Amino acid sequence: MDRGAVTDGYKADRKRLIAVLNQVLATEIVCVLRYKRHFFMARGAHAESVKQEFLQHAAEEQQHAAWVAERIVQLGVEPDFNPEGVAHRSHSEYREGENLQAMIREDLVAERIAIESYSEIVRWLANDDPTTRRIVEDIIKTEEEHADDMSNLLEKVAQS
Repeated sequence: MDRGAVTDGYKADRKRLIAVLNQVLATEIVCVLRYKRHFFMARGAHAESVKQEFLQHAAEEQQHAAWVAERIVQLGVEPDFNPEGVAHRSHSEYREGENLQAMIREDLVAERIAIESYSEIVRWLANDDPTTRRIVEDIIKTEEEHADDMSNLLEKVAQS
């Protein structure tokens, strides 16, 4: 009874899963920071519309971080928000980008990395932890939308 959501039928490698979820948490935090920086630093002809996309994506990445942190707590552990290790645990890098086109490209690269690594997590989990799998699948759906948005913005900015 003292293990909360972790029942006797729980099949995932809980210790390994928590480490993986803390990597996902770090990835989402890095994405929030990158999108926020890009929001404040965007300049140029298309900056205003692109800034709004950056801000929306930052909010959605923050929601992902909250979902993951909540799941870690449900699994009986404290989420790792220590800033000293966030960049090291993250699947994607924090890259600033020197202009609007570079910022969009960096965000697209990060989204593609998240999609790939999160898809691996879903395959690894299979049916061992369907709740976590569904959370990660929901995050992937949004990350794919973000990648599509960034791809479209990159094309738009490149044409001008």
